[in-house]
Amino acid sequence: MGLEIKGLTKVYDKFVAVNNITFNVPNNSIYGFLGANGAGKTTSFRMILGIFNRTSGEIYWDNEDIQKIDNKRIGYLPEERGLYPKISVKQQLSFFGKLRGLSSKQIKSASERWLEEFNVTDLLNKKVGQLSKGNQQKIQFICSVIHQPELLILDEPFSGLDPVNVEQLKKAVINLRDEGSTIIFSSHRMEHVEELCENIALLNKGNMLMEGNLGTIKKSQGELTLQIQTDFSIEDIKELPEVLAFQRTANENIIKVKSEKEAKIIQEWLVKRGYVRKFLIKEPSLNDIFVKEVGVNYE
Repeated sequence: MGLEIKGLTKVYDKFVAVNNITFNVPNNSIYGFLGANGAGKTTSFRMILGIFNRTSGEIYWDNEDIQKIDNKRIGYLPEERGLYPKISVKQQLSFFGKLRGLSSKQIKSASERWLEEFNVTDLLNKKVGQLSKGNQQKIQFICSVIHQPELLILDEPFSGLDPVNVEQLKKAVINLRDEGSTIIFSSHRMEHVEELCENIALLNKGNMLMEGNLGTIKKSQGELTLQIQTDFSIEDIKELPEVLAFQRTANENIIKVKSEKEAKIIQEWLVKRGYVRKFLIKEPSLNDIFVKEVGVNYE
């Protein structure tokens, strides 16, 4: 169960914004939805939410057509700011809580929990427009989760946050998953996706390039990088057929190989020659994969 997308398509006149994409987000998981600007991520989110009509395709939440479920079961954090600048944080949280069907008591309890979690209890009576961009993002996040949604969609949730606040938000997202929420989010920061997500989808110009388990995707991408430190020269390692590329830096040797099979051969070759201080195998990063598939850097 969870979120199931089948053949989702959005066409504007002759422009195909989202082209027949299919993916599943398992219950109680965090799913990364990736792509450059214009890839179709936000359009897909808005079709899932019913903000945009889909041209074709099916969307199910726990085996039920998502259009038939109570939207109070869903939370959404848009990329753009959606707060009312002239009212207080307290009024803002109350407004969104009531929209989601919460009682005043429930709103008060949830507000206290989240304001404490983000260390912003002192902002309760301040007007939203007076807050920094980072604190506005925190309040907007709280508005999105105040009703403890079953399905939470986060569009660039880390935008505008400094490293300390990013860590707070990542912790909050993990806690929500552990409490039962299913979360799908987009982000320009690949390291956040690698840290939080087991499964991802990569879009480019509306098309699904790859989808599935992140670990499996990494292993399918071919080249591995070996970082090696030894007490002896290994210049002649370049002659081994398993070595695709060799580079020596000030502190270590960098070698490219095709797979773990070749890495093992390299390791055995080194051990026979002397003491190996460091032998580290690095899979391609998510950004490396993005560059390879799309041809641009996503950072």
